[in-house]
Amino acid sequence: MIHFNKPYLTGKETQYITDAVVSGKISGNGKYTQLCQYFFEQKYSFGKCLLTTSCTDALEMAAILINIKPEDEVIMPSYTFVSTANAFVLRGAKIVFADSNSENPNIDSNLLESLITLKTKVIVPVHYAGIACDMDSIMEIAKKYNLFVVEDAAQAIDSFYTGKDGIKRALGSIGHLSAFSFHETKNIISGEGGMLVINDKQFASRAEIIWEKGTNRSAFFRGEVDKYGWIDIGSSFLPSEVIAAFLWAQIEYLDKIQKRRKQIWSQYNEGLKKNEKDGDFKLPQLPDYATNNAHMFYLIFESLEKRNECIARLKNKEIYPVFHYLSLHKSPFYSNQYSGEDLIFSDLYSDTLLRLPFYYELSDDDIKLIIHTIKNE
Repeated sequence: MIHFNKPYLTGKETQYITDAVVSGKISGNGKYTQLCQYFFEQKYSFGKCLLTTSCTDALEMAAILINIKPEDEVIMPSYTFVSTANAFVLRGAKIVFADSNSENPNIDSNLLESLITLKTKVIVPVHYAGIACDMDSIMEIAKKYNLFVVEDAAQAIDSFYTGKDGIKRALGSIGHLSAFSFHETKNIISGEGGMLVINDKQFASRAEIIWEKGTNRSAFFRGEVDKYGWIDIGSSFLPSEVIAAFLWAQIEYLDKIQKRRKQIWSQYNEGLKKNEKDGDFKLPQLPDYATNNAHMFYLIFESLEKRNECIARLKNKEIYPVFHYLSLHKSPFYSNQYSGEDLIFSDLYSDTLLRLPFYYELSDDDIKLIIHTIKNE
């Protein structure tokens, strides 16, 4: 049986968790939290990093930091996970859904200006499969209309964007704020877990307060204030040291994990190229400005029926692929609130995109079997 996902353990997770527990500091923002945050700030030139209990929490923190209020409008793709929208809906925002582009499920930046109104406050690009959105265009539009950009980089750790200036930047380092996930399906994991990146310094001190339940507790423990209290809204966003210790074990093996994942991605790509030429499906398309972090490998079929045929063929061999998002603008929760145009490509990906099994310990023989089954050989 070949499952869609299997969490990879480096072997150091329980060692570091034990160390955290024995240290007597397991409530969060201790040794391992700080190790993880410093690593990301240094390796990827991120602004201030704050670990969170999920990417959802990081997005909710971003919505608070930007002071989202009822009737503010937030532009994002419809083809995304519900957390992208929920974070802003919880603050009363109106979600303005944009279509994906024809080449991949990322937001079509050419549509953004037509969706901006006097109430627009934020653009939320989602780097689907770790493939960069057109960040130059998005940041230029945001600057022109005085908008914030929150990168949903849940799938984008260790992926990069090369701008028109030729500079290669890590995804998550470009927008004013960004959010990452370390869910068990991601490249590096902590079971659940996430991170908020604050690239705009105006948000740095307040982010820490919101992270600490609305208190200046962190400043107190650094000796910057002589007492701490409730000074803003916030919630319990920071994870325990147990989660951070698990993540640190993964971070230490990041390069090794990425090397294997890229091998798997390349094997899929090479093995299925001929079928793409024959018109059976389309393979992932990477724009010239994007790198590949091998977060997932997906196929795009010409119809829902063709995708279902492939799923049935794979499941008959006990191989379990998974399709992905359903367009949020058609969801039971939001469909009666949506008044925009048809989002053709979002719906296309909802009906035709299929994710193949993808995890560190997927063997070469497993990959060959999956490829042969897809080809119906």
